[in-house]
Amino acid sequence: MDATAVALGDTTRSDTPRSDTAPTRADSPGPGPAGGPPAGGPRAAAPPAPTPPDPPAAAPDAAAPDPVVPAQAAPRDSGRPAGPAQRHARPVITELRLSAFGRHRSAAFPLGPVTLFAGPSGSGKSQALAAYEALAGLGAGATLDEAFPDAATRIPDRALPDAQRRRGFRLGCTVDGPAGPVRLDLAVQADPTLRIVGERLSQDGQILFATALRDPGRRSVQAAWLTGGAVGVTRAPLPDDRLGTALLPLRVAGSTAGQRQVLAAAEQVVVALRSVFACDPRPDRMRAPVPRGEGRLLRDCANLADVLRRTRRECGTRHALLAEAARTGCPGPVTGLDVRAPESGTVTAVLDRGPGRPATELARLGSGELRFLALALVLLTGPGVLDMDPAAELLSARQALTVLADGFDHGLDGGQSAELLRLALLSCGRGHVRLVAAVGEGAAAAARRLPGVSVVDLSV
Repeated sequence: MDATAVALGDTTRSDTPRSDTAPTRADSPGPGPAGGPPAGGPRAAAPPAPTPPDPPAAAPDAAAPDPVVPAQAAPRDSGRPAGPAQRHARPVITELRLSAFGRHRSAAFPLGPVTLFAGPSGSGKSQALAAYEALAGLGAGATLDEAFPDAATRIPDRALPDAQRRRGFRLGCTVDGPAGPVRLDLAVQADPTLRIVGERLSQDGQILFATALRDPGRRSVQAAWLTGGAVGVTRAPLPDDRLGTALLPLRVAGSTAGQRQVLAAAEQVVVALRSVFACDPRPDRMRAPVPRGEGRLLRDCANLADVLRRTRRECGTRHALLAEAARTGCPGPVTGLDVRAPESGTVTAVLDRGPGRPATELARLGSGELRFLALALVLLTGPGVLDMDPAAELLSARQALTVLADGFDHGLDGGQSAELLRLALLSCGRGHVRLVAAVGEGAAAAARRLPGVSVVDLSV
């Protein structure tokens, strides 16, 4: 392995987290992702970099080769057996790979419409969701510092630095959609400086785009992407603190078949990554009246009352579904959700208790009730009501919202958890919403009995 590799170090641990399906070994990128020659095209002139073992040992001091991509696209009918019919009309992440991330080693987690991570404390549930959220942030244009504010904690357990004192982590995902399954793999150096040292975008075993850190003294990586035609491959420097895949639509013209294949794969990945909303309701911030605003729900759901004001006015059907859910999740009689919003004052949300009964303000509700209402609202609404920035180039009907929720059932009783799972199955069954959440053993046990829910069991 060359000098730009991320030294994740050997470890004495023999235990790894497991899912319901045995995790498969993920092919993660080194600094110069490489693969075998495609069926139907010669290899680019640059020599291939050896594929690192997982996890890699400390890297010796050597020069880094150029990233390698095939010179032309392999024909779709190049002797490969026909795959199954396309199942995803909208771009969605169908697998999360944590090759070397925190306590996870060589782990691959399949993701369905409703996926719940379960396991004891310290098993890596939160780390898996943090990896998903970080990839989503990078896809939306965030820098590495923004996506990994605590990068040092993501270095694999007991990882040893190399001779240059470098350590890092590796992760990736598979995005399915109209273009077919596309793999994204990423290698990140965390120590001594945070930077991307290898990125790879591939499809059907063919590398479409790759980057490598050639000169550690420069804050850039050497990128190469499939062009086809007379040129074969295009090379250019890209910043080492941003996801190169997200920058491709700005750099690739799309004038050749190879470029169009690269663009289709990159845009599918970016759309899936940008269609993510991480929800972490904070009951302590949800009780006070809030000023009028745009009615877009914040991550901590502190402006829940203002969002309820908007949904009551603009979407009566969804507001009625939320009120119906409140009858199950909130003790006592509930006839509806209402707001008190004087023109010159703040907005207060209340539970309507019916004729002759005083309404109950949100400030009087318990933490579990507030978390339940916030999560139910997220599952029943769409990106237009959430504080997120989905891909504007596609209609919302062509995108699938993915909700991330760490501690999904935190503070909830069994009835509230069951109702949220019912809402999740109802919303995710239509294909417009997906849920990836971490839950406790109680909710996981109930979810295992529900068809349509995938439970990933992590063990210490």
